[in-house]
Amino acid sequence: MIPTPDLSHLTREDYDHVYEPAEDTFILLDALEQDALELQKLAPRVCLELGSGSGCVSSFIGAILGANCLYLASDTNPRASQCTMRTGRQNNTAVDAVIANLASPFGRRLSRSIDLLVFNPPYVLTDEGEAVDAQSGADIAGAWAGGPSGMQVTDIVLDQLDKLLSPTGRFYLVAVKQNDVPAIQQRVWKNFALQSDVVLQRRAGREHLFVVRFMR
Repeated sequence: MIPTPDLSHLTREDYDHVYEPAEDTFILLDALEQDALELQKLAPRVCLELGSGSGCVSSFIGAILGANCLYLASDTNPRASQCTMRTGRQNNTAVDAVIANLASPFGRRLSRSIDLLVFNPPYVLTDEGEAVDAQSGADIAGAWAGGPSGMQVTDIVLDQLDKLLSPTGRFYLVAVKQNDVPAIQQRVWKNFALQSDVVLQRRAGREHLFVVRFMR
């Protein structure tokens, strides 16, 4: 069993501005651990976490894959990027965290070069104005406000998958039932012929959480 990364260095003040790991985080960790042997055989050279928040997920991946991988992370929230780097150091994983909107800094340099892409997006259904304000505010609300279908940010990433994933690339996405997981899978297959399956699903309070894995 791979231990959950040590987050003891993060403070209550950090969590006032950065999303604290919760059930949606832990189901993603469980999905990655379930695929750990496959991921080790795949031997990714480049891993990118979008919306890295506390850095818990990137550090967990570091525990799976070790030092022979470049760990990148992006977040629009400056505090989150700082926390991600601190969490990496706390857990002996060198994570290069940048303040950026999704994969925008990596599109050209890492075109079709990302072997492992992970995203726990803002999936909560909100009105469009609230989502726009949350994303532009670059603070904690941006971690959950997802617009009318909860897909406002995820849609951007789905449209970029073919340009991001390497020939053997994998993408792990967290979603909730209201996001319409079958429609997400059908869309990605239709647009890019990427195979997908639901790795894990579980109920957490009022949410029905899914982790969907996409592969070339």
